Amino acid sequence: MVKGRMTTKLGDIVIDPEVIAQYAGFEAMECFGIVGMAAVSMKDGLVRLLKKESVTKGINVTVADNRLFLDFHVIVAYGVSVITVADNLRHNVKYKVEEYTGLTVERINVFVEGVRVID
Repeated sequence: MVKGRMTTKLGDIVIDPEVIAQYAGFEAMECFGIVGMAAVSMKDGLVRLLKKESVTKGINVTVADNRLFLDFHVIVAYGVSVITVADNLRHNVKYKVEEYTGLTVERINVFVEGVRVID
């Protein structure tokens, strides 16, 4: 797995994609309209809501030339605008992850895997 790497005058900084996925997942969960991350079972096509401890399973992080590509598999709240929620997620996560890692977020793909009614 390719890791994010930066060279500073004091030495190298290496960031594991799992760390980036965890941080991005927690930031995504703070976005309005996001109920949670989704795990899709390739075997039977079922989608399930992940618990906060498993948030990284709903996110794919790819690092290429110190640029990040993020894929989010999410479940959104019923009755919200999916486009607005996805745009909000993209903007918030891009800003926060770039600030956190110092790497450029090149692309964020949002896959809405389900809708859930919030009590």
